[in-house]
Amino acid sequence: MRESKAHKLKRANDIVTLLNNEYPNSKCSLHYKSVHELLVATILSAQCTDHRVNMVTKDLFEKYTSPNDFAYVNVSELAKDIHSCGYHNQKARSIQGTSLIIVENYNGIVPSTMEELIMLPGVGRKTANCVLGEYYKVPSMVIDTHMVRIMGLLGFTKTKDPKKIELEMMSIFHEKYWVKLTHMVIDHGRAVCIARRPQCDSCILNELCPSVIN
Repeated sequence: MRESKAHKLKRANDIVTLLNNEYPNSKCSLHYKSVHELLVATILSAQCTDHRVNMVTKDLFEKYTSPNDFAYVNVSELAKDIHSCGYHNQKARSIQGTSLIIVENYNGIVPSTMEELIMLPGVGRKTANCVLGEYYKVPSMVIDTHMVRIMGLLGFTKTKDPKKIELEMMSIFHEKYWVKLTHMVIDHGRAVCIARRPQCDSCILNELCPSVIN
């Protein structure tokens, strides 16, 4: 039977309440002290764990202390500095190119709109939403692999397209939870709803999840 819109909204609200009670301190796990550092860290996090990124940026942000430092660095040198994050050559070009545009076109200030952010090299909606939500406090939703998988299991989406999922989730969940929802889902995905071995018996959402394994 197809779920009514009203029931779906209530179920979404109940799920957020349970997640918020279980993970009250969920937040972005990337370490940063400025919006530009957050942007760099988020670019590095593609296909890489936040833990590894934080290990790399600890020294990286001591060596490069401003957008100018990243903008005019030798790309090969930067690639060596971020080598362990994977795809280091591509990420180095993106970070250097993005930083150069920020310095020369935006007076060193990271832009604060989706339209401007996604025009930067290596910056897609996921990275842009992270910067907007975490630093600029603009209601936004990051759709990562945990969100794609768990929102699908919860029956809130049938697509794997991040942009479509983003729009679907924004129509289901209250705006005040958009930013934190992703962090709570990530924490839940790591602790309980594990991809290859979901712990449905101990899941706080098992009575609200149509994919529960008994």
